[in-house]
Amino acid sequence: MTGTDMTTVIRQRTLDRVLVAAGFPVLGAMAGWLLKLLANRAASWPWIPWEGPVELIDNAPEPAVTIVLMLIGALAGGVVVLLAEHGYVTVTIQNDQVTTERGDSRQSVPRTAVDAVFLDGKRLVVLGRRGEELAVESKNEGADLPAAKRLAEGFRSHGYPWLPDGDPYRDAYRRWVEDMPGLPAGGDALFRARAKALEKDDEKNIAELRKELAELGVVVRDADKRQWWRRVRRTEGEVSRDDRDQHPDRGAA
Repeated sequence: MTGTDMTTVIRQRTLDRVLVAAGFPVLGAMAGWLLKLLANRAASWPWIPWEGPVELIDNAPEPAVTIVLMLIGALAGGVVVLLAEHGYVTVTIQNDQVTTERGDSRQSVPRTAVDAVFLDGKRLVVLGRRGEELAVESKNEGADLPAAKRLAEGFRSHGYPWLPDGDPYRDAYRRWVEDMPGLPAGGDALFRARAKALEKDDEKNIAELRKELAELGVVVRDADKRQWWRRVRRTEGEVSRDDRDQHPDRGAA
């Protein structure tokens, strides 16, 4: 964590990133070397799957084949490192706003809009005044969050309402089943599409459908590929989308 009187930046520790950057290519190279040893041993077995590739590796000249396999393994480890770097979350906390960044994604929330900040399992959640999710970062969606203690200290140092006990709305969630009452118009169809995305681990669609449900005033959380939901609070004088659909004149200026 680095910071000044005005800004605190929380990201993965440098040592952890160095260990990942150095460790995975080394592990990949070792895997390539072990593959050569396994191919040599497997070539003497009476029957083996993938006989052609095994014989090709076993008969290839040394040390060239071992070097090539180790290089391929190291490159594969490098790809893992790049994916890890893309998934690291950086949280920048200022007195007037909080910003989360991961890869090409960036979310900024003004301090005046924030009602609560907490960790919900592996999710960092910023809630608004109506209980809506203003920003969410989740390890379940490919992210890698900094340590919980550092996040708590960072938000508290800038006066944000950090909730150590987690989600204050945890008891308000209901498990989604098809055609259940209480959802806004169009919500059930979005949940059905999202259920299919969860089965396929389609992270892009999972996130996009979460945002579409948020536009309907629905907050979603997932557990074992099951979906749980709650409605956000309506402010005084606010007209819901359901009301506008049934009574268009209510939404007129």
